[in-house]
Amino acid sequence: MSVAERKDPIPNYNFHVEFSGSNLIIGSFSEVSGLEANTEFEEYEEGGNNGFSHKLPKRTKYPNLVLKKGETDSKALYEWHKEVINGKINTRQISIILLNHERDEIKRWIFGGAFPVKWSQSDLSSTGNSIIIETLEIAHRGLVGVL
Repeated sequence: MSVAERKDPIPNYNFHVEFSGSNLIIGSFSEVSGLEANTEFEEYEEGGNNGFSHKLPKRTKYPNLVLKKGETDSKALYEWHKEVINGKINTRQISIILLNHERDEIKRWIFGGAFPVKWSQSDLSSTGNSIIIETLEIAHRGLVGVL
């Protein structure tokens, strides 16, 4: 009897964010959220069958991605959002790349047609000692693929 190879869970702290089709040099992100897909269903009750309802898929929706990083002297994220404010929607493909302990790619989520819809920066306080966090919320056309 052979012993199956052990599959340990993947830690969530080792990742990159890649913007395709741009010359944005942004730095490392500390947090990414919005990696999900929600499919709506319509219930159909079949006559004479009281044991269950059929669930027919309708539309899949994807929430906006939210990227957070420590503030640097780069204005790239703000400038990209400023283009949207000025009516120029410059979409990009965004990949969220999960890395293993050796920093090799093990999974990639690819989102197409992405553009920023909200930019923010954390509050400033002379009494604190935390770093400034820059946040960019990004709309997209959906999850193109998972590699």
